[in-house]
Amino acid sequence: QVQLVESGGGSVQAGGSLRLSCEASGYTYNTYCMGWWRQAPGKEREGVAFIDSDGRRSYTDSVKGRFTISRDNAKNTLFLQMNGLEPGDTAMYYCAALRSDGGYCTSNNDEDWHYWGQGTQVAVSS
Repeated sequence: QVQLVESGGGSVQAGGSLRLSCEASGYTYNTYCMGWWRQAPGKEREGVAFIDSDGRRSYTDSVKGRFTISRDNAKNTLFLQMNGLEPGDTAMYYCAALRSDGGYCTSNNDEDWHYWGQGTQVAVSS
């Protein structure tokens, strides 16, 4: 049974930091592309940061230079370090896994992603 369990969300003031974690189980973690997505009220789900099985990273433009995605394949854990948080970062954050040849991040369409966590809430006040 595949499980993705996020933690680390919370409420912070603008300029603050949070570190999200996602523990994965039930599949061969290190062969999947992993990603963080977010969804704010009334908005579509957005891909925030992706990391492939070789550690190559990509970010949506609005978080470049502020967020860092990383993975620990030995512990089947995904991280998102978020610095310089802004009110616009307020959203539910989801961990997700994409099964692909070679574990590459081949899609930024959420419908293509195979496994999802339940989400962790991040709220940033001004």
